[in-house]
Amino acid sequence: MSIAVTGATGQLGRLVVEALITRGTAPSEIVAVVRDSAKAEALSARGVQVRVADYDAPETLTTAFAGVDKLLLISGNAVGQRVPQHTAVINAAKAAGVGFLAYTSLLRADTSTLGLGPEHKATEELIAASGIPYALLRNGWYIENYTGNLAGDIEHGAIYGASGEGRIAAATRGDYAEAAAAVLISGETGVFELGGTTPFTKGELAAAIAQQSGKPVEYRNLSVADFQAALVGAGLPEAFAGLLADTDGKVVDGELDTDSTDLQRLIGRPSTPLDDAIATELKG
Repeated sequence: MSIAVTGATGQLGRLVVEALITRGTAPSEIVAVVRDSAKAEALSARGVQVRVADYDAPETLTTAFAGVDKLLLISGNAVGQRVPQHTAVINAAKAAGVGFLAYTSLLRADTSTLGLGPEHKATEELIAASGIPYALLRNGWYIENYTGNLAGDIEHGAIYGASGEGRIAAATRGDYAEAAAAVLISGETGVFELGGTTPFTKGELAAAIAQQSGKPVEYRNLSVADFQAALVGAGLPEAFAGLLADTDGKVVDGELDTDSTDLQRLIGRPSTPLDDAIATELKG
């Protein structure tokens, strides 16, 4: 049984490969699909098959998927280009005779009002129409989206946003990676709404950071426009800042919250607590 993971040297992909091995998959049965083989030397050293392919070079994908039984398509990070990129992957998977396709999507992608939603919805529809048995892994937000800049948050004594008292059912990348590995190994088809066990507000996030660091940190709620301006001021491109601000504003509407227990069932435990994730990040 051969399991391929696209983006295998990325932040999520490398954790999926690790989770597959931890759950008993032989490294020789794992195909790491990467754009740069130099970044996959550690995987090669462990016995993982490394194949070079690019979402933007369809001719490389069919070769990379040759002999693959199950495939995890990790969504591309080129917002605005995902549909043609994912189309190329799906077509190549079909041409290569892949028997099972899992995709990392977005929470409630079929009804989401987030700016990120349409590309995920379109990809899901392409997968459903492909005829390949599939699993849609609708991942909620990553806790790392909030803990990636703890040093700066602590230095400034504040985190910013436009989410008000909206709740976020976030989990760690490691949690989502374990869920992906579980589905790849079992071959379970269906739609999985994946979110953290204990949702939190950004105010609670700030309080948790303050408690863990011993430094005062507060949450400052802004309008969506003002939050976008703050992100641009911090150096983010206008379009990306707009997407992030839009997402944060829609937290109030519950777009990043869920009461689904799909994640917990797949990984066999509650998701990583917020305090633990913060403590891990602070330890470096």
